[in-house]
Amino acid sequence: MARYGKSFKNKYVARLLSPLNEAVEVVARDACIGVATLERWRDESLLLPAAEQSWSGAARLDAVLTTAAMDETSKNGWCRTKGIFPKDLLAWRESAVKSLAAPQDARASPQQAKQDRLRIKELERELLRKDRALAECAALLVLSKKVGAIFNQGEDE
Repeated sequence: MARYGKSFKNKYVARLLSPLNEAVEVVARDACIGVATLERWRDESLLLPAAEQSWSGAARLDAVLTTAAMDETSKNGWCRTKGIFPKDLLAWRESAVKSLAAPQDARASPQQAKQDRLRIKELERELLRKDRALAECAALLVLSKKVGAIFNQGEDE
C-alpha cells in the first residue's frame, strides 16, 4: 500500500543522490520520514534503469559538467556506469545552453513587435466600438421598457 506519491518520493530521494548527497538522517528529520524508509527508497531508485530514474536539474547539470572535458571513450564508460545514454547527456547539454540563452535572443524582432502593436491597437479599437454599441443597445432597451411602462399604465386607468 503506497502512502506517498511518486513525486513526493522523488523529491526526497533526489536529495539523497548525487550531486546533493545529503545525509539520510538530515533528510529524514526534515521530511519527518523514517530513516529506513528513505534508505529503501534510495535503494529502489538506484536499482531502476536510468530511463526510469529521476535526474534532478542539478544532477543533470552536474553530469554535463563532469563529462564536458572527457573524450568519447571515457564519456561512454561514465555513461555506462551511471546507466544513461550519451544522447541523454547531449540533450541535457542542449537544454542547459538553451535555458542560459540571452534574453535578447528570446525577444521578437522589431518588425514583429511593430506588427503586434498594430494588431493590439486594432483589437482595442474594435473592442471600444463593440462596447459603445452594447451601451447603446442597453440604453435603447431601458428606454423601450420605460415607454412601454408609461403607455401600459395609461390604458389601465
